[in-house]
Amino acid sequence: MVASRSARARKAGVEAGPLAQVRIEVGADDSFVYRIACTDCTTGSGSPWSTHRRGEDNGYLAAMDRWSFHLVEKHPGQEAPCLVHLPAAQQRLHERREQRDGTPGA
Repeated sequence: MVASRSARARKAGVEAGPLAQVRIEVGADDSFVYRIACTDCTTGSGSPWSTHRRGEDNGYLAAMDRWSFHLVEKHPGQEAPCLVHLPAAQQRLHERREQRDGTPGA
C-alpha cells in the first residue's frame, strides 16, 4: 500500500524536527513536491526560509538533505532525526559537485 500524501508529510515532519514545517504538494507532472520551511528563519524578502524539491529525483531525500545542511549551518546544536543521515547527505553533495564540475574526488 502506498502511503498517502498526508502520511508522507507527517513522517517527513517528524524526521525534520521541531523547527520544520513540511508540506507536500502535487506538481504539474503529478509528482510530489516536498517543501520544508524553517519556522525560525526568514529570507531577505521576509518569507520563511524553505527548500522544495520535486519527486522525480527522490524529492524527499533531496529536500531533507538541504534541510539538514540548513540546520547544521543556521541552527547548530538543534536536534532532528534527519541529522543521523548527515554524512550520507554530505557524500551525495560531494558526488553531485564532482559530476557537475567533472573533477575527480580527493
